[in-house]
Amino acid sequence: QVQLVESGGGLVQAGGSLRLSCVASGRTFSSYSMGWFRQAPGKEREFVAAINWSGGSTIYADSVKGRFTVSRDNAKNTVYLEMDSLEPEDTAVYYCAGDRQGVLTRRDSSWYNYWGQGTQVTVSS
Repeated sequence: QVQLVESGGGLVQAGGSLRLSCVASGRTFSSYSMGWFRQAPGKEREFVAAINWSGGSTIYADSVKGRFTVSRDNAKNTVYLEMDSLEPEDTAVYYCAGDRQGVLTRRDSSWYNYWGQGTQVTVSS
């Protein structure tokens, strides 16, 4: 069993930056692909970014491409989401998720096996 704990959320002005972290328990983290998702009030959860086990493959939602960067440090069992040029539309609860197969980077949340509790990101205009 893998437990995921996100941190780093908060309140930031438009144009600002935040870095989210997601720390995983367990020894198998380095073999998983990891994803970031978000859910705004009244909206469905949506894909943000994903990274494969080695960090060699990453994908992004079109809405964040060029502004967000996903990375990982397997020695620290941690995946990061660096968010720059934040917009009010980025306001949401952000979740990290683990996908047991580590080769592919996938957008569909149904493929992910483990989820964190989420961290709130609020961007003021």
